[in-house]
Amino acid sequence: MAETRPSSGRLTELDALRGLGALCVLVFHYSTRFHELFPQAAHVPFSFLGGNYRVLLFFAISGFAIFFTLDRIATVADFVVNRVARLYPAYLVAMTLTLAIEFLARASQLLIGPGAILANVTMLQGFAFLPAADGAYWTLTVEIAFYFCMVAIWKWAGLKRLEPVLVAWLALRWLYALWPGMPERIVMLAVLRYVPFFIIGMLAYRIWSGQRSWRQQAPYTALALLSVATVDSWDITLAGVLLLALFGALIGGRLTFLRLRPLVWLGGISYSFYLIHQHVGFVVMLKMAEAGYSPWAGFAAAFLAALSLGTLINRAVERPAAEAILGWWRRRRLAASAPAGAAPSRT
Repeated sequence: MAETRPSSGRLTELDALRGLGALCVLVFHYSTRFHELFPQAAHVPFSFLGGNYRVLLFFAISGFAIFFTLDRIATVADFVVNRVARLYPAYLVAMTLTLAIEFLARASQLLIGPGAILANVTMLQGFAFLPAADGAYWTLTVEIAFYFCMVAIWKWAGLKRLEPVLVAWLALRWLYALWPGMPERIVMLAVLRYVPFFIIGMLAYRIWSGQRSWRQQAPYTALALLSVATVDSWDITLAGVLLLALFGALIGGRLTFLRLRPLVWLGGISYSFYLIHQHVGFVVMLKMAEAGYSPWAGFAAAFLAALSLGTLINRAVERPAAEAILGWWRRRRLAASAPAGAAPSRT
């Protein structure tokens, strides 16, 4: 028997996890990636843990959160409009701002060519194997491919029997491991490098929502971890185990200590914060170093710049644009469903 759905207030911890993940990504980029790209510049005397562990958390959260969208849509068009409204306006502003700051700062090492810039406007540059305006944007390609897969599953297989589809998805990943020459676009579109981590989030959501029990999900979680253990390195496998434990704690209400207002607030702006933090922060640290300030001052200035710009984009663009686009779409759907010849409402 499936477990009962807990209070929705427990999702506060999900926002806190987003905020924590965003902080970890920023610290990694500023402490480690900056030095790799600009070894001549002074840098803070530490290096945050390497690898893709931080983005694996984001992918698992996306697997959990995708159902909040799928549960509210009626058509594929609804899904596309929802995702565009949520992601694209903030992305377009952050990308444009990033390019402008790089150009004004003459940060030639970070700039990309005109063709790549045009591709970046579409948000699909990764599928054309073109460089992104900001190195952090590679995860957006993965997210878009995941959305494509999920809307296909929702449309053609349905979500009531999701778990057998997930098994087939993992089987395709094993095929990729046995066939290294699989076309790269298939690998990208099917999210084969990261699908077990999305699946961990999806399985957790099904338990949290009361649709499945831990006992029912146990074989599928085991398969997801087995996929990681047989395809990836031991440290990525450990990350998978820790993510599963983390979501188990989330469902069980054991992450209430994360309900810190600054962390939850950062989770609320994490998308815009993520979009703007990396290259803009690098420019700030470069200019601070050139002006003779300490690496710690440059680090702090870059963090404050990313936080300020992320907040501004979230408040001025991300939220109002999403509300406007989704409101327009709802009105359009209502008008389309109104009986022929009915007079439009004047209220």
